[in-house]
Amino acid sequence: MSLKLVIHPPVEPQRLARIVAAAGAMHVVNAEDPQAARQAIVDADAFFGKLTPELLSAARRLRWVQSPTASMEHYLFPALVEHPAQLTNMRGLYGDVIAEHVLGILLAFTRNLHTYIRQQALARWEPVGGEAERASFAAGPGVTNAIDRAHRSLGDLTLGIVGLGGIGSELAVRASGLGMRVVAVDPVEQPRPPLLSALWPPRDLDQLLATSDFVVIAAPHTPSTEQLFRRPQFETMQRSAVLVNVGRGAIVDLDDLVWALESKKIAGAALDVAAQEPLPSDHPLWRMPGVIITPHVAGQSPRVAPRHLAVLLDNLKRFVAGEPLANVVDKRAWY
Repeated sequence: MSLKLVIHPPVEPQRLARIVAAAGAMHVVNAEDPQAARQAIVDADAFFGKLTPELLSAARRLRWVQSPTASMEHYLFPALVEHPAQLTNMRGLYGDVIAEHVLGILLAFTRNLHTYIRQQALARWEPVGGEAERASFAAGPGVTNAIDRAHRSLGDLTLGIVGLGGIGSELAVRASGLGMRVVAVDPVEQPRPPLLSALWPPRDLDQLLATSDFVVIAAPHTPSTEQLFRRPQFETMQRSAVLVNVGRGAIVDLDDLVWALESKKIAGAALDVAAQEPLPSDHPLWRMPGVIITPHVAGQSPRVAPRHLAVLLDNLKRFVAGEPLANVVDKRAWY
């Protein structure tokens, strides 16, 4: 009996040709609609695309499911968690791309670029630090004034990374290369990489929050990270600290974030993701000067699509050859 792969939603001819070539003798069905997918999945060994409870209920010998996404919170459902089929995802595609996005944010905050871009629209020439601080220059060179203090260097600061997966690890490499002290928390027990000053389990998150100038969330949405950042976490952070979320919007309670910013518990925030997307136009975060908002674009890059196909083709060849699959997901942990 030959192996069978079902794809749904269907992929375009160019990608399909690459998949068929990698599948070899495996029969590939590029199902055009849900009805065709349901008929085809009955005797399928593998599936690529958006699996639904209805499709899974029709499967009789499914052993492998390849998700087209890295995140699992919108993919998993109870029957799939309990099903014996292995689930693999697309993690590992975005690390360098998102790390560069975060570095741009860090530089914007340390050099006040977000403020100066807003001032440019008003033709306003005014250094951050205040008009009154101009007089302090008269004290002579070498005297620290408010303008100097408002323009920091990354090499003097500590970066705290929540989630040391592919994104967090890439960010740690780049930040340490710029002289930053890097600390992290991660649920996976692992040796501390040499470039990290500390690697703690999630129960020690408060240590990271209390010592970091920038706190970057690079973790996935899981049962243990949902609403992880609320008032107690913001109160533990330094008042001069900035929160950056490139993980998942559900990790940060936005009402509590607004409270933290308004009450000056933290100095700023940068969000590429939000619990509600798009972020409503009347949300107060849009109008806060210490906030940078990007529309879930941190992972956008021409590099991603070829990598996406490469992961699928690699796992397809592994499955046909009976070899261990890459990017296997712990379905109960969501990653």
